[in-house]
Amino acid sequence: MALKRTSHTVYETKYHLVWSPKYRKWILRGDIQKRAEELFHEIAENHDIEIDMLEVAEDHVHLFVSFPPRMSISRVVGKLKSISASAIFREHPEVKRELWGGHFWQTGYFVRTSGDQVTTEIIRSYIEYHHKEEKTPNQLKMF
Repeated sequence: MALKRTSHTVYETKYHLVWSPKYRKWILRGDIQKRAEELFHEIAENHDIEIDMLEVAEDHVHLFVSFPPRMSISRVVGKLKSISASAIFREHPEVKRELWGGHFWQTGYFVRTSGDQVTTEIIRSYIEYHHKEEKTPNQLKMF
């Protein structure tokens, strides 16, 4: 994933997202697993989300994604979870017997950011030395 551009923004956002079905049920198997994978790709395509990697395990989902900074992490996760849950419940009504209460996914999720070239230490150094370097013609390079 390289730097992306919009009319007023240059960005590189990468997020590792993980969440589980309700009650951490081992329900993402066979047709449901395959359909979940298809749904995540469809949702991503329709909502300006780029999937770098996707793994649907029996009891959890891993997504490595990028999306514009105008979109919040919680909004993106909400879209992925709500749209996929509605479709799976509609197409596989038998799932409702295992996941009572009307929810397919657990409420929470895990998120971690990632960067290729700009590490935590580089950002800390940039911030620490920013004022010192402002007085010289050469700026520290972030990207």
